[in-house]
Amino acid sequence: MNLHTHSPILEDILTGWRASLGHDFTAYQNHCYRVLNFCLAFCDQSVAAMSKVSIAAAFHDLGIWANHSYDYLKPSKQLAREYLANSDRRAWTDEIEAMIEQHHKVRRYRAHPDWLVEPFRKADWTDVSRGRLTFGLPSTFVADTMAAFPNAGFHKRLVALTKQRIKTHPFSPLPMIKL
Repeated sequence: MNLHTHSPILEDILTGWRASLGHDFTAYQNHCYRVLNFCLAFCDQSVAAMSKVSIAAAFHDLGIWANHSYDYLKPSKQLAREYLANSDRRAWTDEIEAMIEQHHKVRRYRAHPDWLVEPFRKADWTDVSRGRLTFGLPSTFVADTMAAFPNAGFHKRLVALTKQRIKTHPFSPLPMIKL
């Protein structure tokens, strides 16, 4: 398994959001690279797959910072939709929106087995669980990926955001989780 340390698409998108991400820029960037690497390990590593996963990774949680909301799936999908329209990639919209919408799905995604939704879902769970869930990825690859792209406070930030959400929405603390 190859470790992908640079994605021009991912870098381009995230650079445009550097100010919004603020102190969380490196933490989010590293999370995106970990998800990118885990996802590509689950699927083919074609140019199209690399591009789709880079775009989905860049936008999948971005609504947190762009809309200052922990209910971020809809804003994240809207940002991706706008990007795809502006970059002549409209044909990928449904798949990338599904990748974003379903990335916290607990159960397996089955609707479109040829799409990258299921590999992306497993990749995000691998990272969010800090490698406790690997879905068959070699532990050495998971460890190498995490070492190459350190946490930089990403999980700590998620815990803080969850605590804030619980205070304001005690009956809907994790709106992004799907069964």
